[in-house]
Amino acid sequence: MRRLGSGSLVIATHNAGKLREIGALLDPYGVKCLSAGSLGLPEPAETGTTFVENALIKARASAEASGMAALADDSGLSVKALDGRPGVYTADWAERQWFEGEPGRDWFMAMGKVEGLLRERGDDVDRSAAFHCVLAIAWPDGDFAVYEGIAPGSLTWPPRGELGFGYDPVFVPEGHDQTFAEIAPEEKHRISHRADAFAKLVAEQFGS
Repeated sequence: MRRLGSGSLVIATHNAGKLREIGALLDPYGVKCLSAGSLGLPEPAETGTTFVENALIKARASAEASGMAALADDSGLSVKALDGRPGVYTADWAERQWFEGEPGRDWFMAMGKVEGLLRERGDDVDRSAAFHCVLAIAWPDGDFAVYEGIAPGSLTWPPRGELGFGYDPVFVPEGHDQTFAEIAPEEKHRISHRADAFAKLVAEQFGS
């Protein structure tokens, strides 16, 4: 199995919050993380229908454009009562339409869409959900590796907490009573879907 080793790694994202999380997880292994955004790399169209497909699209695009190894994260929220939605369209649900204000992502609106669909199904609706994360590493020569993680939990309303990002304020991880947005970053890094995927990545890429 090919290994990363220490050195620089392109993180295929333009999201500062995601770069911080990934950087914190890789820092102990001597990996310097550079974002695709800081390198001026374009964002490829995420045309895949699964988290794995989209993660590989992003990782390969950054690896080819930079000539360096690249790591992409594709993650999303899967709600059982909504047949797994929003899934790979998790971020799309936060995109404002032309009649909803300036272009950009409104995560409170996205959380409201999920809650509205759940309430349509009645007071006894199953509120179980899970965050999924796929980490894909791509090298410029075409080699790649994929790692998948999951964080099961349930949804709550109204949103709680100021930490985290995305749907974190409405997601209560299994075994906890606080949302991801209320949990200290150090604890979230330990139990999150991204942490689960990273544990698998670290074991294979940096293990003995």
